[in-house]
Amino acid sequence: MKELPRCATTSSQEAQSLESVSSRRTGAMAEAEVGETVSELRGAYESGRTRSVAWRQAQLGGLLRLLKEKEAEAFQALHEDLGKHHAEAYRDEVGLLVKSANGALRELGKWMAPEKVWVPLVAFPASGQIVPEPLGVVLIFSCWNVPLGLSLEPLIGAIAAGNAVAVKPSELSPRTAKFLGDNIGRYMDATAVKVVQGGPEVGEQLMEHRWDKVLFTGTWHAPDEYV
Repeated sequence: MKELPRCATTSSQEAQSLESVSSRRTGAMAEAEVGETVSELRGAYESGRTRSVAWRQAQLGGLLRLLKEKEAEAFQALHEDLGKHHAEAYRDEVGLLVKSANGALRELGKWMAPEKVWVPLVAFPASGQIVPEPLGVVLIFSCWNVPLGLSLEPLIGAIAAGNAVAVKPSELSPRTAKFLGDNIGRYMDATAVKVVQGGPEVGEQLMEHRWDKVLFTGTWHAPDEYV
């Protein structure tokens, strides 16, 4: 999974202004629901189905269909959250995601292929290889100012690697968070790819559970357990 840029920081005054937006968020999960979500993701991964090339291709294909069929809704959400014009939204977020998903589909076979490695002569006739393995259950925290791109770009990498994934969008971009929550489960495997909506309290609840990888995009004052 490639390294992603960190979000721009905000002043305390800007942060307070943005906090007022969070009161408009919808779909926040209760603590019990968070636990059920994590358990379902763990079960989906341990079933082994996320490892297959067919499953990975299906999820990436579903994401591409989502971006195509719901493009207008994505543009509207980004406009309502951030005032982005559709041309800017396509250039900086939607268009890049389409390119990344297509690239992952194209390279998937190469990424999954075992790599032969040298073994000493004393081990003859044995052979050796490095086999790429998924990390497991992955949690993605995205940020408010690139809410679609920094939710779905790491999701593409995590899916291509065969992981089960939870995405926690920022509550400060509530329309985009709702867009993701409403649509991801319709286009992708709803038991292995989930969107968890809510504020900081939901993030804290998520971090009480075991994750095999956490990807966080945010600012320097994030809680230590996030980074």
